[in-house]
Amino acid sequence: ELALKSLGSEGLFLFSSLDTNNDLYLSPEEFKPIAEKLTGVAPISEFEEEETPDPSGETLSVVAKFQPLVMETMTKSKDGFLGISHVALSGLRNWTAPAAPMSVMLARQFKAFLPPKNKLDLGDPWWIIPSELNIFTGYLSNNRFYPPPPKGKEIIIHRLLSMFHPRPFVKTRFAPQGAVACIQAISTFYYTIAFRIHAEFQLNEPPDFPFWFSPGQFTGHIILSKDSSHVREFKLFVPNNRSLNVDMEWLYGASESSNMEVDIGYLPQMELESTGPSIPSVIHDENGNVIDSRDPSGEPIQFVFEEITWQQEIPWEEAAQKLEVAMYPFKKVSYLPFTQAFERAKAEKKLVHSILLWGALDDHKPLSASLPMPGSGRTLRETVLESSPILALLNESFISSWSLVKELEELQSNRENEFYSKLADLHLEKYNFPVEMIICLPNGTVIHHINANYFLDITSMKPEDVESSIFSFSTNFEDPSTATYLQFLKEGLQRAKPYLQT
Repeated sequence: ELALKSLGSEGLFLFSSLDTNNDLYLSPEEFKPIAEKLTGVAPISEFEEEETPDPSGETLSVVAKFQPLVMETMTKSKDGFLGISHVALSGLRNWTAPAAPMSVMLARQFKAFLPPKNKLDLGDPWWIIPSELNIFTGYLSNNRFYPPPPKGKEIIIHRLLSMFHPRPFVKTRFAPQGAVACIQAISTFYYTIAFRIHAEFQLNEPPDFPFWFSPGQFTGHIILSKDSSHVREFKLFVPNNRSLNVDMEWLYGASESSNMEVDIGYLPQMELESTGPSIPSVIHDENGNVIDSRDPSGEPIQFVFEEITWQQEIPWEEAAQKLEVAMYPFKKVSYLPFTQAFERAKAEKKLVHSILLWGALDDHKPLSASLPMPGSGRTLRETVLESSPILALLNESFISSWSLVKELEELQSNRENEFYSKLADLHLEKYNFPVEMIICLPNGTVIHHINANYFLDITSMKPEDVESSIFSFSTNFEDPSTATYLQFLKEGLQRAKPYLQT
């Protein structure tokens, strides 16, 4: 109360965003973001303190490519952003170019991507930055403006993402956090490493309220020598193959419990790519003497690199799938694209288990996860969809798929394929915000469905309080949500018997 009286609500909000340990005292480390902002001088980074650059080490040039969010893809754009202050979206509207279009880095900084000694098999994932959150730990505060100082392997990820925007958070507020990688190819001296990173950006600064910008994921690959002295190739990007790939949240008040606005949109391009292989910063002749990096005519010396012969490799799609399952155990069941799921179901005479959402199921923090209501893709994927009995039944008896409402609306209006349009129509008829779980026949007929809000409401109740007999609790499982979802799937199978037997 004294702090509120001294600072006022907005002053206390700013103070709280800096006071990371909530002790009502700002340490020098906590005050550092403000000091840097006021003085314009940033201290030597932790990486530069720890790492003494090798004068003969190689450097890698990395370029950033960025196309801003397409504002028209935001749901709020449909009513002209009615009721949303211009200030709230200022950080988003002003972010039109990368913060650093080009950066030169030491090749050895990329050693963070090298595998640990017990992860040398193709496709065997490991965590570069481990996730520290799960459904039980909750999530990190929304009331923050400045990222905590990166440590260890976070430093190179932070530096790379800082090329896009000066305030990247390498640890997201929601699970799954972190960065995961696996070996995609092996040669005598080189690895190709595939990776997936979950990170987000804070676009606003005081006195404005926080605005969180959360791409679905960053993915990519790096080809580097086993001693990390040479990087042959590097690429990192936000996938843009779905119609919506970024979640946004912004606060409207000076406290953690303030109203929060949420939306989702499409980002056409956000990528980093090396301009070529890393090259020596200092060049020596055969006698060890330093020579000029330009030839007598003034042209830069051209380096010739040996061709890499890969002895073992797996396709990119397989590596990406391994990373996805590491982040999301529920993906041990394959989730096919919408139309493909029905084709597979028809061929295998199985039912379609479909999840229809406003936001994505397998991005690090789907929009539905951030809503102040229990029905969410995040809750589903971190509980019932990851449980062993559900995984077993889905693999055995169903073809699974998840879709965005927007994608099915586009499919519904596409009259070039009447069957696909009808499939989308049947799904959308049953949809209620934010998430609907649907069981249907290969011809699209819906035989069972349940809204995530209702599902989570009844599974949070005591069994004796559930009036409806639609979903009964089994005593075989301690977790009522797993038991209830299992019952939902089994009832779908039961209802489908007359159709599947014909």
